[in-house]
Amino acid sequence: MKDVAGARHTDFSSSALRDSVPGTSAQASAAARRLGPHFAGQSFQRCWTRSVGLLVLWLLCGLVVPAAVEAAEAEHAGPSLGEQLPVLAIAPFALLLLSIAVFPLAAPHWWEHNRNKGIVAGLLAGPLALYLLVAFGHAGGHAIQHELQEYVSFIALLTALFVISGGIYVRGSLSGTPLVNTGLLAFGALIASFVGTTGASVLLIRPLLRANGPRQRKAHIIVFFIFIVSNCGGLLTPLGDPPLFMGFLDGVPFEWTLSLWKEWGLVIGLLLVTFNIWDQVVFDKEERERPGSQLEEVQIHEPLCVEGLRNLLFLGGVIAVIYGAGQGYGSSTGRWTFGVQECLLIGLAVASYFTTPKQIHQNNRFSFTPIIEVAVLFAGIFVTMTPALLILNAHGKSLGVDRPWEFFWASGILSSFLDNAPTYLTFVAAACGLSDISTAEPRYLAQFLALPAEANAAHILAAISCGSVFMGANTYIGNGPNFMVKAIAEENGVRMPGFFGYMGYSGCVLIPIFVVVTFVFFR
Repeated sequence: MKDVAGARHTDFSSSALRDSVPGTSAQASAAARRLGPHFAGQSFQRCWTRSVGLLVLWLLCGLVVPAAVEAAEAEHAGPSLGEQLPVLAIAPFALLLLSIAVFPLAAPHWWEHNRNKGIVAGLLAGPLALYLLVAFGHAGGHAIQHELQEYVSFIALLTALFVISGGIYVRGSLSGTPLVNTGLLAFGALIASFVGTTGASVLLIRPLLRANGPRQRKAHIIVFFIFIVSNCGGLLTPLGDPPLFMGFLDGVPFEWTLSLWKEWGLVIGLLLVTFNIWDQVVFDKEERERPGSQLEEVQIHEPLCVEGLRNLLFLGGVIAVIYGAGQGYGSSTGRWTFGVQECLLIGLAVASYFTTPKQIHQNNRFSFTPIIEVAVLFAGIFVTMTPALLILNAHGKSLGVDRPWEFFWASGILSSFLDNAPTYLTFVAAACGLSDISTAEPRYLAQFLALPAEANAAHILAAISCGSVFMGANTYIGNGPNFMVKAIAEENGVRMPGFFGYMGYSGCVLIPIFVVVTFVFFR
């Protein structure tokens, strides 16, 4: 972004926003009003109140209602819920996915309000939840409770990483050249496994946007950022991506995922090379079509410095909480009671927010809009995908999936449209079932990995892990940070592709790479 003299500007006051954010002046003014100096006042209070109210509502529905149902009726043996559910129960989930794909194209101004997203999600999720409770009693209530608990844990972690990373500001700017952009994506891939794909995404997306402010065509840069930083980079530790964290909770050793460095290196390497060539072609075309030297323009930058370093302590706190929860420190059962981890994570987010100077939030153009959008949509997704996961789990053995490459593609394709964490759990449960290992055991994946070599357990688990993490990048809904990065980019004036447009990118870029991964590692 530039001031009138052509130098990169780092003051994000209302007037600067109006001049620097691409798009119409009306859009820029609206963004400036939303993100101006009064952000931390009533706007924050409204967002915080609504967010807390939403979480309380889900907790009440997820904990109190199923408990009441359980007290009212005795549990009885019989077919599993997944075996009883009709295929039509998947319809609300399919309709929600269709809404996410169609409404941004058919009614973009109506859809941009989170309230309207909430209306659609509620109309589809509410009747389905009621159907499960009324028709299936305790079993239906238990299924909803489980998904809502997973949702609260998911949103608590995303919120903590989003808020804390939003309190770290990289002042100055980089040069928005293809080489520098490639280096920034490579750095994001390296840190994503240690601060989480969400933390790395929030930390680096704004410096990337500022570096490429003068450029006209930059949607592809954000798409590759989602591919690399928001998804594929998070493969090496349980802190990197939710599926691996769920596996860690169920017995996968913390250091086991480091053994996937070869798969990680191949995918990241191919993506970085592809991006560099693509960005160079786009940059050269822009150089020819626009007056003046675009290379000189994007190379105008200020020295870098980092503000808000105290938030690194809160980020360390998040890592400590996640690791402590996985190890079950202080718990006689080996697992923390639901709510402990979530409250600690939200507490770290609140502490970070109120100890971060307002100027840092203003410079980062920090707002709760992206995380609220994720929370609203994924509330509906978690509820409506319940029948899909139950049906898949009940009929998993009949799918004929028993080889590593089959697990890689089956878990990956479903992770593209379902949330990748429960999809990962579904396929590891199916894999354990092939060896008659019960998923009712508290750390059943440790038993799975301890099987004799002929069971090929480690290879199968590697295939499921890679499929779930890598192919979460195939759609906007495959992984939580995808939507968040899209929302942040659009707030900064980048015209992002729609649901199917994004899938066009992933089909052309990611699928061929995954075919290579299949032949190299999982055939």
